[in-house]
Amino acid sequence: MSEIMTFLSGLKANNTLDWMHDHRAEYRAARGSFVALVQDIIGELAREEPELGLLNPGDLISRLNRDTRFSKDKSPYNPAFRAHISTGGKAPIPVGYYLNVTPGGSFFGGGLFVPPGLTAMTGHVREYIAGHGGELEEIVTDPAFAAEFSLLGEKLRKIPRGYPQDFPQGELLKMKSWYLERPFPDEALEDRERFVALAAEKFRAMRPLHAYLNRALQGFRLPERGG
Repeated sequence: MSEIMTFLSGLKANNTLDWMHDHRAEYRAARGSFVALVQDIIGELAREEPELGLLNPGDLISRLNRDTRFSKDKSPYNPAFRAHISTGGKAPIPVGYYLNVTPGGSFFGGGLFVPPGLTAMTGHVREYIAGHGGELEEIVTDPAFAAEFSLLGEKLRKIPRGYPQDFPQGELLKMKSWYLERPFPDEALEDRERFVALAAEKFRAMRPLHAYLNRALQGFRLPERGG
């Protein structure tokens, strides 16, 4: 799978439309290899989650193109291959497994990252935590889970209004997102079979948190896209 990192490293160093135009063949080869890799990971996860086996990996992969309209950085591409393995596709619900491959910054991701404009999703999860905070605390402090992950997410300075200020799991309630990132080195991609096994291992370890968050998100409807 060396073509994946070779292409992304080249794009990172030469992030221009002209360079991409001149390296379309390398892009197609690298993307094809990444699609096949995601398919292999899905195959492993589908042993316990058969619904994932119906997914088309190509539908789960984000584009390289960046939206630069409101950014000072006008680089046209994000030098990363990214996939969100979930029955909801690229949507944040249901919570799924996130694979981010980029030179020097690759990671296995999971949990819930609430994007701007969807603060209602944060409120929905907080309501669930208010009634089931102990369960979430048990998940994230379990030694096997804690050995692999730390729960990430921006936090409020204080417990939000409407909740007891002495709420036992106040730190979890203050969070705006509840997500995971487990880094891996570029070299991990050199052995395809070993990497697929590693990815499946880390993603399986996320399942208790995912089950909790998906219960918390029951009844939440994402806003319709477009007009």
